[in-house]
Amino acid sequence: MITLSLSLIFVKPERLTKVFHLITNQMVINWKFVMARPRAIDRATILDAAEQVVLRDGAARLTLDAVAVVAGISKASVIYDYKTKQALIQAVVERWIAGWGERLDKATEPYIDGDDARLRGRIDVARDYKEEEDGAVVFQLCSAMTQDEQLRQTMNEGFRQELGKMLSSTKNPDKALLALLAIEGMSILQMFGVVEWQPEQREKILSGIEQLITQD
Repeated sequence: MITLSLSLIFVKPERLTKVFHLITNQMVINWKFVMARPRAIDRATILDAAEQVVLRDGAARLTLDAVAVVAGISKASVIYDYKTKQALIQAVVERWIAGWGERLDKATEPYIDGDDARLRGRIDVARDYKEEEDGAVVFQLCSAMTQDEQLRQTMNEGFRQELGKMLSSTKNPDKALLALLAIEGMSILQMFGVVEWQPEQREKILSGIEQLITQD
């Protein structure tokens, strides 16, 4: 390095400028090549691995190293997309919210031309309770929210948007809100392991909620 620096002192300015341009042009070419390379790791693979770690160890114990091991990739590959543990958990939460919205969209389709379409879709989703998807992952994400203001804001915004969709498709917002709170309360009790609803109990509760929103 010292030899190179001394040699540059005796190089003519015009030639030094040419060398500089050659070096910078090569750096630009190399950078474009790196950026143009196809992604070797799909982000979904990383997020799937992160959810597995959350289920196994809890959100508080999630580490980028553990995610890399489960995904079968290097830690550098994880850091390429998610620089910190907080950024990774944030991405998991955002994907979960998007997936939940898509699930409700699909469940709403049969009722789209009637009243309380979104709420009826929510009832059908509650009937199709998936222990791992609806319970454990959400439970761990909720525990992470207690320590992260940004996560709380993300979840709160997701709920506000969903609540707005449900109330906008009903003629009786008060009754719809009461029904939604009943559904969410039932789901949260099972999520936190307070109650294990049997299929016949769940159906009886949901049928009662349906009667609530259909009665004038």
